[in-house]
Amino acid sequence: MNAKVAFVVFIFICESAAMFGQASATALRCGGLFDGRSDSLQKNVVVVIQGEKIQSVTNAAPADAEVIDLSRETCLPGLIDTHTHILLQGDITAADYDQQLLKQSPEYRTILATVNARRALEYGFTSIRDLETEGAGYADADVKKAINNGVIPGPRMQVATRALDVTGAYPLQGYAPDVVVPHGVQVVDGADNARQAVREQISHGADWIKVYSDRSYRVREDGVLDDIPTFTLDELRAIVDEAHRERHKVASHAMALYGVHNSVEAGVDSIEHGNYIADADLKTMAAHRIFYVPTIFVGEYVAQGRAAEGAPVWVKMIQIHEDTFRRAMKAGVKIAFGTDAGGFDWKVNPAKEFSSMVKFGMTPAQAIRSSTSMAAELLGMKDSLGTVEAGKLADIVAVPGDPLTDVSVMEKVDFVMKSGVVQKKKP
Repeated sequence: MNAKVAFVVFIFICESAAMFGQASATALRCGGLFDGRSDSLQKNVVVVIQGEKIQSVTNAAPADAEVIDLSRETCLPGLIDTHTHILLQGDITAADYDQQLLKQSPEYRTILATVNARRALEYGFTSIRDLETEGAGYADADVKKAINNGVIPGPRMQVATRALDVTGAYPLQGYAPDVVVPHGVQVVDGADNARQAVREQISHGADWIKVYSDRSYRVREDGVLDDIPTFTLDELRAIVDEAHRERHKVASHAMALYGVHNSVEAGVDSIEHGNYIADADLKTMAAHRIFYVPTIFVGEYVAQGRAAEGAPVWVKMIQIHEDTFRRAMKAGVKIAFGTDAGGFDWKVNPAKEFSSMVKFGMTPAQAIRSSTSMAAELLGMKDSLGTVEAGKLADIVAVPGDPLTDVSVMEKVDFVMKSGVVQKKKP
């Protein structure tokens, strides 16, 4: 075979490989597009998808593309919920929580978790950070694996496995001393034990380390939400240092004065709930880029039930939370969307959090960005998620209306695409 013939054969082989190895593009014809960066909608936009990524954002579909008509919809980046519990089914009262750990096996709870993962995806959340299994061991790591392997449908997940707390500070509590009951967390005391627990959790698949930094809340006469801190500052610093040394991040359940302060001093990566945060700590959070994940809706959801069980502080915490949220915005703290789904029943759409954030002072655009570009930054995935632009993963959802006019339409997601594959589409 001479050189000319060989060259022609080579070109033919390459063109054939391209023809048969590359599927045709998919084009989403969107009536409006919120791209996750701006404050306004782009009108009549076409998003072209090749494989699992966005190829372009343009005005016309390629001639050979499969077109999906969303011209009556607003398209947005796939939503991200940075605080979920797929292994929980709601725990307004201690009895709700105890029943799950005492009467449901980890295997049964994992089966329920697969249902919750699918629910999260169909609600429009194409990515979640699941912040511990509440007594179900490393089941979240297995659910994540099953999703990644295509065994079950669900969002891409970052998981925190077992979480950490100290002796005597976390349910199950109140049982007779000689009655052995399961724990909702991994119990650790002392800096060295805490480091060992971090290593153990990471070895079993934890993407994040979660700590419970406070408990036992009360409102002081000056209106400050007080607490009892759990870990010593030395223990918290050891946990953060060990996690960061292994290139993992730390999320801190910190609802009140000392829990938040100690967490910020220790250098955690996110404050979860944060019903009360002192101004000085907000300033440090902004300076050190520590995220705030406020989980507003769940506090409102559980307040009356917990008050009826003898803890009226939960009702008072709602107004304190709103004041903190507004001060955090003013201080320039990065705020990421998180719902604590599982703390309330998964049959309730977690997207209700958008309306709660707007009620507390965000614009609809700010609230949506908290669940797209801001959440992607918290997860360390801003290069691939959070906005609709060329080169990003094709995670796209659509809602029937203008969410910048009525943010509650975020509860009506009727189209979901994850990594270029349609997961939900209205008939």
